[in-house]
Amino acid sequence: MPELPEVETVRRGLQPVLEGARLVHVEARRPDLRFPFPERFAKRLTGRTVTALGRRAKYLTMHMDEGPVLICHLGMSGSFRIETADADDVPGAFHHERSKSAAHDHVVFDVVSAKGERARVVFNDPRRFGFMLFAEGAPDTHPMLAGLGVEPTGNALDGAMLASLLKDRRSPLKAALLDQRLIAGLGNIYVSEALWRAGLSPLREAGTIAGSTKKAKQQSEDLAQAIRSVIADAIAAGGSSLRDYVHTDGSLGYFQHSFAVYDREGESCPKPGCRGHIERIVQSGRSTFYCRTCQR
Repeated sequence: MPELPEVETVRRGLQPVLEGARLVHVEARRPDLRFPFPERFAKRLTGRTVTALGRRAKYLTMHMDEGPVLICHLGMSGSFRIETADADDVPGAFHHERSKSAAHDHVVFDVVSAKGERARVVFNDPRRFGFMLFAEGAPDTHPMLAGLGVEPTGNALDGAMLASLLKDRRSPLKAALLDQRLIAGLGNIYVSEALWRAGLSPLREAGTIAGSTKKAKQQSEDLAQAIRSVIADAIAAGGSSLRDYVHTDGSLGYFQHSFAVYDREGESCPKPGCRGHIERIVQSGRSTFYCRTCQR
């Protein structure tokens, strides 16, 4: 499933085309994706102007001049394709390449910018685990977004906050970090990477880095910094793949070439001075990659 950096690069890729544009025609080519489309889906969007394109965790939010906010989720295989007179682009930085087959084009937005430039934005989703729903009020009150935790992209997530979130939690550290009620948008790949950067085992009890000792405080601060930096690095890598934008499909970003542990089972640990190797274990049905030598 696309993680926060992938969704953020999608948002950044769509932003120049959608923000300020009028939706002159909207077409849903099937009645549902993961969930049925809202009633009068296309009719309520047609004619609206997109005032802002936002992101909350792994959700995209499309704000209009009138009417509801559109909440979009990419699911397992969803992507947006931008079609213009000059080129077709698939904004995003994905570990696995996105589909471009027209057979899986399920939603089409025909848009006109404030300058009169026309484009078509197409949502493609072979597995149909994505969805589009309306938020009638503030997006954060919608059931899909209500209760989400702190975003891992700003300085708000520091050692003290992370310690308060993990205090007294006996679950494995990786499982706690994947709890969207604590930190919104963290996924399997970047949790593995952040734990390696912080030198912390995914198996250790989460509450052990939330104590009052100097060591625990340093561990929580190191992990908070590692989370912020790995997300920022991944977003920057995805952003670099979109910087030229014209003639760049953006379907496969570059951060996957910088993975230290994820999907590198059996390889030597890249941490300087460490003689360990990357192992793969399964936690709650998900693959975890780590080095037991330097991650304690």
